[in-house]
Amino acid sequence: MVYIAPSILAADACRLSDEVLKASRSGADFIHCDIMDGHFVPNISFGPHVVAAVKKCSPLPVEAHLMISEPDRYAAAFIDAGADIISVHCETPEKSRKAADLIRNAGRMLGLVVNPPTPFESIQALFDLRPELVLCMTVNPGFGGQEFIHDVLPKIRAVRESLNPTYLSVDGGLNTNTIALAARAGANFIVAGTAVFRAQDPVSAVKELRMAASQA
Repeated sequence: MVYIAPSILAADACRLSDEVLKASRSGADFIHCDIMDGHFVPNISFGPHVVAAVKKCSPLPVEAHLMISEPDRYAAAFIDAGADIISVHCETPEKSRKAADLIRNAGRMLGLVVNPPTPFESIQALFDLRPELVLCMTVNPGFGGQEFIHDVLPKIRAVRESLNPTYLSVDGGLNTNTIALAARAGANFIVAGTAVFRAQDPVSAVKELRMAASQA
């Protein structure tokens, strides 16, 4: 099974409810929300109020990817906003452990995220938290529209072979060509922003992305 999660970072913010509905009707499986605080990454996006609005607009489960310095401080706000999966970074291990306890106690799914320069061992060290999702960033986080980093592929393969999470996600620079590479390495959860929200026909775009991953 291949899962497609359009990222609202690439959506038209002036028409967010329409954009979320469009993605929901495209055949996608999740909606992905990139939360950036201007500290952990050099950009600011949006907070829990937007996640709550997305939940109202879409029947799909929502993932909140917390690219923030203090996930332990803010995890509860995203739980209250209704996020179904809350993903925290390996690069803030102690704070992510504290956040993971909150996420688990609230009955939500946990994701662990690793940036391109961070080694596989950092995920391995936190895998006792039993994440349902592991997200290998295939760009350096902070901005959309970047090029896929091919050096991440061995890490994706190592996560699939050694840890085998339910959802092995990739995010950044994904199109039908790079998705095929990621899927061959073991990814089955594709975060796609520009490829869906900037497409003339989102339904066809989602089908093409899923086919590219399924046939890899």
